[in-house]
Amino acid sequence: MSFGARLRKERLRRHLSQEALAEALGTIPPTISRWERDQTFPRAYHRLALCRLFQMQPEELFEELSVQEQADSAQPPLWHVPYPRNPFFTGREEVLQRLHERLHHRHTLALTQSLAVSGLGGIGKTQIALEYAYQYRDDYHYVFWMHANTRESLFAGFITVAQLLHLPEKDERDQNRIIQAIKQWFSTHQDWLLILDNADDVAMVRDYIPATHAGHLLLTSRAQAFGSLAQRIEVEDMGLAEGILFLLRRSKLLAPDASLDQVSEERLAAAEAIVIEMAFLPLALDQAGAYIDEVGCSLATYLELYRVRRQELLGRRGQLSAEYPESVATTWSLSFQRIEQANPAAADLLRLCAFLQPDTIPYDLISQASASFGPVLQPVAQDPLKLNEAIRELRQFSLVQYHQETNMLRIHRLVQAVLTDAMSKEAQRIWAQQVVQATASVFPNNPAVATDTWPLCQRYLPQAQSCCALIYDYEFMFVEAASLLYNTASYLQVHALYEQAKPLYLHALRILEQIQKPEPLKQASTLNNLALLFVQQGDLAQAEPLYLQALRIREQALGPEHRDVAGPLNNLALLYRRQGKYEQAEPLYLRALRILERAQGPEHPGVIPVLNNLALFYCEQGSYEQAEPLYLRALSIHEQAKEPDQAHIAHSLNGLAEMYRKQGKYEQAEPLHRQALRIWEETLGSEHPYLAYSLHDLALIAVAQGRYKQAEEFFQRALSIREQGRGSEITETATTLHDFAALREKQGNFQEAASLYQRALTIREQALGAQHPGTLATEAAYAALLRAMK
Repeated sequence: MSFGARLRKERLRRHLSQEALAEALGTIPPTISRWERDQTFPRAYHRLALCRLFQMQPEELFEELSVQEQADSAQPPLWHVPYPRNPFFTGREEVLQRLHERLHHRHTLALTQSLAVSGLGGIGKTQIALEYAYQYRDDYHYVFWMHANTRESLFAGFITVAQLLHLPEKDERDQNRIIQAIKQWFSTHQDWLLILDNADDVAMVRDYIPATHAGHLLLTSRAQAFGSLAQRIEVEDMGLAEGILFLLRRSKLLAPDASLDQVSEERLAAAEAIVIEMAFLPLALDQAGAYIDEVGCSLATYLELYRVRRQELLGRRGQLSAEYPESVATTWSLSFQRIEQANPAAADLLRLCAFLQPDTIPYDLISQASASFGPVLQPVAQDPLKLNEAIRELRQFSLVQYHQETNMLRIHRLVQAVLTDAMSKEAQRIWAQQVVQATASVFPNNPAVATDTWPLCQRYLPQAQSCCALIYDYEFMFVEAASLLYNTASYLQVHALYEQAKPLYLHALRILEQIQKPEPLKQASTLNNLALLFVQQGDLAQAEPLYLQALRIREQALGPEHRDVAGPLNNLALLYRRQGKYEQAEPLYLRALRILERAQGPEHPGVIPVLNNLALFYCEQGSYEQAEPLYLRALSIHEQAKEPDQAHIAHSLNGLAEMYRKQGKYEQAEPLHRQALRIWEETLGSEHPYLAYSLHDLALIAVAQGRYKQAEEFFQRALSIREQGRGSEITETATTLHDFAALREKQGNFQEAASLYQRALTIREQALGAQHPGTLATEAAYAALLRAMK
């Protein structure tokens, strides 16, 4: 009986599948299959493992092996890997497992088993390939490593392989005959692994690889496209925990077999900060760890030094780093030089990306803002074919990634750092200015009004916010910068992100006040929106002078009857209504409505906000007969509009429903509130402050109808939205607290009711003053409850 037959018999006798036996031995099913077919024989390590597993003596299991076969199987495989195993290699289990599974997966349509580990320089491709070779060396009888960065190095590797295999052609002077001999050997042999390191030139590598082969080919490459040569596995940055563990092991601050549980909180925090600062790049972490180990400094000291001497540290490589002697800066600088020579526009595109938010760079920002760029990049950006070619050039080195689904580019943060560090201060300023001007040219104007632009605003928002930081850092003082700040703030404001919007408005105003050519209308719009933001935050005192200044500027620039004067009039009236100054509010509303009706026509959608606000004003006065036709007129205009603004429709519906609720017409009010609530949820999201208006009124309707449990749910949700810290109007929060307290009082929960009244009273005293009707109402209700509790 042959060894293979005996092995199969013993395996089946123990009810083991080939997969189960392979797993028990730490190998793969194809290896078991080859043993059982007597194609290959297990080497010493696996022979010992088989004897232990089957509890058999070697002479029992291997008695049929000839002396020569046993000698052959005991011989180590042909191993030509020039590097020792990396003792600091950490993590990457998922990538290694994927490589193993896909290389050993036999597909009927696959003519080759070839994979490419692809990614940015310094991402750890070579170390992954090296670890794979060591981890799975027992799966192969031949393991070869070749440097494939140049044709010369690749050919030198082929000569070495020819000598190792003792091929007759090893001494040939004709290079083609040597290459053909090696390709022939790869085509006719199995159980080999060939690793081609730094195979960035895919076309060159293809000349050296046979079209079909039965072994395993593994490439490491910065390229992202391999055609039929190999399937690509992209390597990403390290994860946070993985990066911390690697850094601590590399810096010798943690033993190779120790876990993070053994690390102090202080050291963990410092390591985490370094990993984040290094943007999770393995080579940068290796450099940091090597420096800490060689110099003997602490993690905190290195981090402090890196933050002020980043350029020098990214260019420094430790004296003991023979496996990968190049630094982060050197690794990428070589790629930058090659790109500069091959395609100068691609190099400029990379520099542009160095100043953009790195993770979500819209392709269309580059293609549509070409007028903002310099003479090299501009003609390429406006030509799709040339732009795609420039991106292809960058992808050849994995310096950018392109995601087809989102039409977005991505660049690594450390690539940005190395690029910007290599620039002069003047060059940095020029590129930053181009980025700001480009983003300003594509970010939609007045998103608070043009709601149909919101998807585009959301697409460009990360870049706009990044540009806002550039405007601060470089102290840009030009109109486009102010416009971008204003439009970004406007979009944030309409989505209730008031704290993010406020500093942008304030900085836009500073720019508009200092630029040489005055822009009074832009200044008025910014003042108007900033005042509205203060109102939305309950800071009414700061809002009034801003509204008055915006109104004065527009009246002087456009005339008192221009339609753009109606905006600050409407907003100023809204402010006075909230302050209880009803006699001052009404004439402003009426004037604003008259201006818009004359300028745009009585049925134009532009009159709707004023109609809604004037109707609410009358509703608060109890003049329902004046309010109702205004709400109905607003809804009629919505219905006639070609593309009605859904968010504004919800305002009209909510206002009409609130009026019906105040009149006790609950059956008419409730469905309107629910409709408004649904529209706001669909257009603005489930946590927008506008939803609290409908929720609050729905709670009051439920209270009036005795549905206390449902009312409680509505109040709690409304209060949750208003207290989230998204800048919801503080006075409205007080109203919800007051009415929720009244419900708790009805339910007999006096302690909670007292707490709610007290919170509402504090807010109203601070926002409205002690003598405001709302403050006095809450004070009276709170006092009455306290008397009842005694």
